[in-house]
Amino acid sequence: MTGKISAELRERAAGIRLLVLDVDGVLTDGRLHYDAEGREFKSFHVRDGYGIRQVMAAGITVAVISGRASRSTAGRMAELGVRHVLLGRDDKAVAFDELLGALALPASCAACIGDDEPDLPVMRRVALPIAVADCHPSVSTVAAWHTTLPGGAGAVREVCDLLLASRSQG
Repeated sequence: MTGKISAELRERAAGIRLLVLDVDGVLTDGRLHYDAEGREFKSFHVRDGYGIRQVMAAGITVAVISGRASRSTAGRMAELGVRHVLLGRDDKAVAFDELLGALALPASCAACIGDDEPDLPVMRRVALPIAVADCHPSVSTVAAWHTTLPGGAGAVREVCDLLLASRSQG
């Protein structure tokens, strides 16, 4: 995480108990890769994975909500120990409601990292909506904070570092 964060942002971040991530464009660079047999593969940044593990170790629940079903994503999230993985969910608001119900948490203790319009219904409801640096302009206007790095290049780690630093300074 680079730069100074405001007291208001630090306060919002300190209360986060649930971090919701999009996949394509947030955990990845947004490009879709297929081999000659039509099998999809994705690239995930190792620093994002480390950050996810760090915030989970600090007691923050991490969840993934994606409109696309992907074995690559399911495998990577299993490797990281992310238990709440909702894939192939076109209506992210419904998936978010299900997640909040399962965790017995209010939206007011959640953060969401998004990059494009399908993420907006969740971003508009959370305490801390965050956009990756290369997000669509519609997402930029909703975000309370923007990463300096683009999706798939360490943006999630920036957010994890923000959440952890805010807790230690809170």
